[in-house]
Amino acid sequence: MADVRPLPGIRYANEREIASLVAPPYDVISPEEQARYYELHPENVIRLELGREQPGDDQLDNRYTRAAETFAEWRLNGIMAQDPPSLYIYEQRFTANGAEYRRTSLLARVRLEPWEAGVVLPHERTLAKPKDDRLKLTRASAATLSPIMALYDDPDGQIAAILTKARKGKPRLAFTDERGDEHRLWLVADQKVAATLAGLFAPRQLYIADGHHRYETALAYRDEVREMRQELDSEDAVNFTLMGLSAIEDPGLLVLPTHRVVRGVEAGRLSSLEERLAPYFTREPLGDEIHAWQATLAEQAKQGTTAFVLVRPEGVSLLRLKPEGRAAMLGNDGESGGASQAWRDLDVAMLHELVLREGLGIGGEAVRGGEYVSYTRDAEEAATAARAGTNGTQLALLLNPTPPAAIRDVARAGDRMPQKSTYFYPKLLTGLVINPLW
Repeated sequence: MADVRPLPGIRYANEREIASLVAPPYDVISPEEQARYYELHPENVIRLELGREQPGDDQLDNRYTRAAETFAEWRLNGIMAQDPPSLYIYEQRFTANGAEYRRTSLLARVRLEPWEAGVVLPHERTLAKPKDDRLKLTRASAATLSPIMALYDDPDGQIAAILTKARKGKPRLAFTDERGDEHRLWLVADQKVAATLAGLFAPRQLYIADGHHRYETALAYRDEVREMRQELDSEDAVNFTLMGLSAIEDPGLLVLPTHRVVRGVEAGRLSSLEERLAPYFTREPLGDEIHAWQATLAEQAKQGTTAFVLVRPEGVSLLRLKPEGRAAMLGNDGESGGASQAWRDLDVAMLHELVLREGLGIGGEAVRGGEYVSYTRDAEEAATAARAGTNGTQLALLLNPTPPAAIRDVARAGDRMPQKSTYFYPKLLTGLVINPLW
């Protein structure tokens, strides 16, 4: 059962300047953006979340120890203060692709559970390097600095109704970030509301949407502490992590596609690509307007048809899945061997199996190794590189986003999606609420 409860959150005392104090999570911050957040405000959370490395760093003085020292100083000097146990309702209003959205998340402590318990479920695989980085930061700071984004089912809207009622008053925080997105935060200290929500969440599964590395880091840190102490009280804070929980039914839940850019494929494979794809896809030429391609892809998705836009220097084509292509996904070879029907139904799985592996000879290991395939969320960037052959680019594949319900279904089936299958937009900000692990 999912154990969702309030936390004694640590927040910035300077609420008027909060827009200049917060930042995105570490894994979407470029070096240029890191420098910009450092300049934005001397107390920006970047100094905790993604501190700078310095010449002469060693085991005793490094970006993790400096983050811990800064965090302690900020608490001591009143820059950050601790709330009584509270839940936090976090609303983000934003514009994407010409449409306006509003997404609601509940920031709360959630009890850590191993994947095999079936309470919190993943949908993608993790890498060792990011987990090592986050574990070092957690050890030093003894805090969850950045919320993990997780999804839950709320088909009858029970949880949505409670959250709507709880945020009727004036928000504690309300600000607009540098992109023009609006952020609002309400504190809910009413223990009756917390108890009601806890009861509603208890029978539900939670699906990690964004933050797999952070979740596995939290598990590893809990296990380290338990081994060190030799026993751990079930109510100890290290048994919990900070999550931003959003309903799969939330109309503001936006997933953006991540497009594939291909380089380094042997010339013979490229020249025979259309022939190799013919058993699985119909192909029709498209014009030169990228927005028209995206509109065509979106229309195919509305019709329930799997389709991709193939961009090559010699032209652009729409690849539309044939019944034979869907039947091929039922085979037992390749990455799909033993996979669930939910996994086989994914557009991105079909792209990896039928286009990359069958068409271009790029198998799963080669994809994970980064030898041939790179990724971008910018369709125009991918298309421009493919048409011009920039940096050896041979082709680009544009695809539709993965629906949130498909993420749930794959997680329930115990499968993991191909890498870079989802990108939830926008990210949950770091620095609004910090979860102490003491």
